[in-house]
Amino acid sequence: MSNVLSSIFPNEHFVDLSLYQYGWEQCEPLRSCGPNARNHYLFHYVISGAGTLIATDQNGENHTYRVKSGNGFMIFPKQTASYQADEQHPWEYAWVEFDGLKVKEALELAGLTAESPVYHANTRELSSELKNELLHIAQNSDQSPFHLIGHLYLFLDYLTRSSSNRKLVQTGKLQDFYVREALSFIEQNFQNNISVEDIASFCNLNRSYFGKIFRDAVGKTPQEFLIHYRMTKAAELLKLTGLSIGNISNAVGYPSQLHFSRAFKHVYGVSPREWRNENKLTNK
Repeated sequence: MSNVLSSIFPNEHFVDLSLYQYGWEQCEPLRSCGPNARNHYLFHYVISGAGTLIATDQNGENHTYRVKSGNGFMIFPKQTASYQADEQHPWEYAWVEFDGLKVKEALELAGLTAESPVYHANTRELSSELKNELLHIAQNSDQSPFHLIGHLYLFLDYLTRSSSNRKLVQTGKLQDFYVREALSFIEQNFQNNISVEDIASFCNLNRSYFGKIFRDAVGKTPQEFLIHYRMTKAAELLKLTGLSIGNISNAVGYPSQLHFSRAFKHVYGVSPREWRNENKLTNK
């Protein structure tokens, strides 16, 4: 049987970089996962042994990759993938599932794409530090969310610096400036009755063009991001305060409590009241 250590991250309130699940496993021969598609980024670092990754590219065509000790592999959101341990030398790996506004930029810097998902290290020292960060996260699930997110940032730092596919990403692009302006506007005005048109207007951009550069940079449409940002703030208020559902609805920019409840359930899968009841043990 496989030896496995697996945990689910309990806190969903991080926007720039968020953790979903993580762990370590010494696989049994031919142990396989998939094929399936995930909603977030999933990275495995192979500590020992070997295995095979089968993953689709942007055109939906399957490609097969041999992954061995010292390598890693990234599975991207919505990408169909499966992976299997070797029969003679099954792999031992640590993994982390994560997402956030900073991830796309980091993976571009690391040179990891759906067409090139296998991580090769350019230095053994940095690769070892990357492995240590993943093992630290896997072995310290009892630490605070800030502690775990801090080590996730360190993992991304080592990933970008050690990847043999590392690329120099241009900085200071005008599109990046507009996206930063939009994110700042949302952060300061999410509680008001703002729309995508308001955000585009603030940036002095045509809505269609603004929507394109925002989605390219963030991975969500402006509307999707605004809704998720508001619901994240609502979840914080539900968990940390005794405010009524109606007051929280108003506080995150929803004058209609009915519309707020529908949006919250769409994001979290349960009503605001149910979510509060499920998380009330953490209330102080």
